[in-house]
Amino acid sequence: MASVTFSNVEKSFGSTKVIHGIGFDIRDGEFMVLVGPSGCGKSTLLRMLAGLEEISAGTIAIDGRVVNDVESKDRDIAMVFQSYALYPHMTVADNMAFSLKLRKAQAKVIQERMSRAAKILNLEPYLARYPRELSGGQRQRVAMGRAIVRDPKVFLFDEPLSNLDAKLRVAMRAEIKALHQRLKTTTVYVTRDQVEAMTMADRIVVMHDGRVEQIGTPLDLYDHPGNLFVAQFIGSPAMNVVEGTIKRENGTGHVLSHSGVRWPLGAAAGAEGQSVAYGIRPEHLSLTDAKAPAAVPAEITVVEPTGAETELLLQAGEAQIVLVTHGRPQVNPGDRVGLAVEPAMVHVFDQKTGQRLAA
Repeated sequence: MASVTFSNVEKSFGSTKVIHGIGFDIRDGEFMVLVGPSGCGKSTLLRMLAGLEEISAGTIAIDGRVVNDVESKDRDIAMVFQSYALYPHMTVADNMAFSLKLRKAQAKVIQERMSRAAKILNLEPYLARYPRELSGGQRQRVAMGRAIVRDPKVFLFDEPLSNLDAKLRVAMRAEIKALHQRLKTTTVYVTRDQVEAMTMADRIVVMHDGRVEQIGTPLDLYDHPGNLFVAQFIGSPAMNVVEGTIKRENGTGHVLSHSGVRWPLGAAAGAEGQSVAYGIRPEHLSLTDAKAPAAVPAEITVVEPTGAETELLLQAGEAQIVLVTHGRPQVNPGDRVGLAVEPAMVHVFDQKTGQRLAA
């Protein structure tokens, strides 16, 4: 196992800079997820760690050793790709053992490591099969097995589940997390799926336009997003955001939206007259009587029952609002309702900078 350190890392393709001075540490044995939209630089950062891309500036260290000029094969890492990258003419056993054979490892060592990996990943019945005879999930497990037999200091995963269907992604998500808990190997995992990041990570690095927006545990990012980008990226459905101006009177405050709708502030930060983005998550809203005190008037436009929960799309002034409620409320499109806000769950961001306003 090993720690990983990025120090002021930059990457440019010609005159285009895609990574802008990134620096953070990954602790020994930690499961760190890099998440962000397409083009944010997360896969490029992973490929620089793997030695597949040159570093334009800064340093990357594995276990305290700077690896900028170390070849990929000598970095003691193992990478699992999105595309599996299995050899079609080799059996499962041969695919898993191939890297050790290239290193001219002893036959006994190869057999022991391959058998151990096959047992961990429940691949023992498939060792004699070829990749074409396997399902997508089984192929991904073979790719993971090929990484495990190398017994590396660091595992790297580059969107390994994006080619799988939704049900299989959930199952493989649990398998990878369980694998990490068993092996305790430092793991760096790249994904665009914030649900994957939330459910798997010890800590998450949220990236945007080649920069780190925020680093923290999944629940820290969810409960205390540092800026508007993180607030809207982490969480599904996304946080509701309404632009407006803070008004305070008689010891209480609200945000007055551009269409005149009053959104209760509670104890949230912000000065009188300040232009802000007001955020509230869909599960922190509930339906109430439209005439109730502090209720936000809204009209239901879409009802989406999902079974245990119901998702409602509403129009409140100029803002489209999503509300998630347990159970099956008896409502229909066109109904006029009130929205009750949990004041303690309100997030307020500066409208110009997008930064969270501290209470």
